[in-house]
Order: sequence, then C-alpha cells, then structure tokens
Amino acid sequence: MNQLDRVTPTPAQEQAALAWLSLLHDQPSSGDQLTFSRWLQADPAHAEAYAQAQVLWELSEMPARTLADEDAFALQGYLNAMNRSRRTRVRRWSGVLAMAACLVLMIGIGAGWQPMRWIDDLGADYVSAPGEIRTVTLADQSQVTLDADSAIAVDFSGGERHVQLRRGAGFFSVTHTGDPFVVDAEKGQARVLGTQFEVRLQPHGAQVTVLSGRVGVTADRHAEQQILTAGQQVAYGEGSAQKLRVVDSEAQLAWRQGWLNYYKVTLADVVQDLGRYYPGRIVLLNDELAARRVSGSFPSKDPQAVLGSLQGVLGFEQTKVMGHLIILR
Repeated sequence: MNQLDRVTPTPAQEQAALAWLSLLHDQPSSGDQLTFSRWLQADPAHAEAYAQAQVLWELSEMPARTLADEDAFALQGYLNAMNRSRRTRVRRWSGVLAMAACLVLMIGIGAGWQPMRWIDDLGADYVSAPGEIRTVTLADQSQVTLDADSAIAVDFSGGERHVQLRRGAGFFSVTHTGDPFVVDAEKGQARVLGTQFEVRLQPHGAQVTVLSGRVGVTADRHAEQQILTAGQQVAYGEGSAQKLRVVDSEAQLAWRQGWLNYYKVTLADVVQDLGRYYPGRIVLLNDELAARRVSGSFPSKDPQAVLGSLQGVLGFEQTKVMGHLIILR
C-alpha cells in the first residue's frame, strides 16, 4: 500500500487492533490466531490499525509496561471494591495488561479507561476532570478549588470537618465555625488554624502551601505538628516532613488563574503537571531529558503548546500517536 492509498482506521478499529495485539502477546490459541487472520484480511483499515499498534508498542514498550503494572493493580482493586470475582476477571485482565502495555495506553487515553481514577472516585464527593478547575462550596460554606484531575471526600461528622484529598490538589478557603477543619492527605494532616492554603499530593506524600493565616501540618498521626504561616510550604511523606520553605505562594498557586509557574523544576515534574490538563497521556522516555531543569510561566489550558515551547528550548522529539498519546524522547 503506498502513501496515497493509505486508509485511516476508525477509533473502534484502532482499539480492536490493540486488543488483538494484546491477545497475541498472551498465548493465543490456534482458534484465536485463525480469527485474527480473518479479521486482518477483512478490511484494509484493519491492517493499517494493526501496523499502528505495533509502532506504538515499539515506541513505548518499557514505560508502557510500567503503566500496565500500575493499571492492572488499580483494576484489581476496582473489581474487588465492586465485589466481582477475582478468579474469573482479575487474573485474565491483569495478564492482558501486563503483556500488552500499549493496550493500557490506548484505552487509558481514549475510551474512558482510567482505573486509578475509578478507585479514587468510588469514595469521592467532588471530582474535577482533566483540564478542569472546579470550585465547590461545602456544607459549612467553606470553598475548595480543585486543580485539574483531582478528587476529595468530605466527612463533617463527629465534631470535626474532615476532607480527604484522594487525587491531585485542592485550595481551601475555610469558614470558621468553631469545629476543627482537617485535610487528610496520604498519612498526614493539615489542620486549619487560618484560612487559605493548598494541599497537593505528590508521588510519595503531600505538600502544603499557605497563602494566608496559619496551618498545622503533621506527617502522620504520631509526628510533631509544624505551624506554617503565609508564604511557607512543607512537603512530607513516609512519616517524616522536610524543612519549612519560604515560597512565593501567589506564584505557586497561580494554577487557579490558569498559569503554571516553574523555577528550576525538572522536565519530568512539568510533564506530570501537564498530564492533569491533557485529555490523554504524555510519556517521557529519556531519563536524561527528564532531569533537565525548566523555568518559565505557561498557560495550563494548552498543554500541547507548552510542550511545543519546551521543545524549542530543550530540543527533544515529540510524537503524537493515535490521537491522544504524546511520546517525548
């Protein structure tokens, strides 16, 4: 087939091709192989979709395998939470995900397959979608502004107001009622002694940034409380907290106005942030590139434009595959 004769597969055909690629990496039977051969020959678009699936595999096998392991674990938890049979469903899907990571990538960015989000959202009261900044008013009239792709659960029983940050980040403007207001994130807590602050989940803990007032932060239930005031920030994880830092809290919290500000931040961290605003996935393959430092102010509403600007400075390659997957290398 020459370039002029190339057909464009539909999203359904692309997903079917990835499903076949998954099956063929998972010890297919002779009947499966025969059915696949018939499917492949039934439409030129099928062959084109399968060729694209193979390219996706070659481009992103190693990082995609990592995502496959994460999503397989999340799927198991989701199915267990829904009281479905682990034997008949989880084992089969876990094998498929682990053996064909590109299928995870395709479904994860396309057809609503987000098992990690499903787990978070099962117990959440308020959720923001990728790219959405959402402000909600709680029963006590306190307000929470959710960063893109975030989730919280709220419990105002027992004489304390508790908010659990399940994913992403939230900016809290707390109304004083006399009852304690506590934000639980990972194993730590931020207890309100003032009014305005952010709590943001990180890979192995959380970070608290205070805009005004005072917030008491503990890394776990047995740790000593640290008192933060306006313009201070602390990160904690695995039961211990780092030293307090003085920061420009307005700049740090500019995401509420649609801006992402960075000063000597790794490209890996920037890509992680952009992933919350992009309706797909961004995979960074180059470890050396991931460690490069970036400074600048970027609009969050257009992650692809941000990547274009960074590409001009850092000189990396970016490839867009099947609509919503961006591979950086």
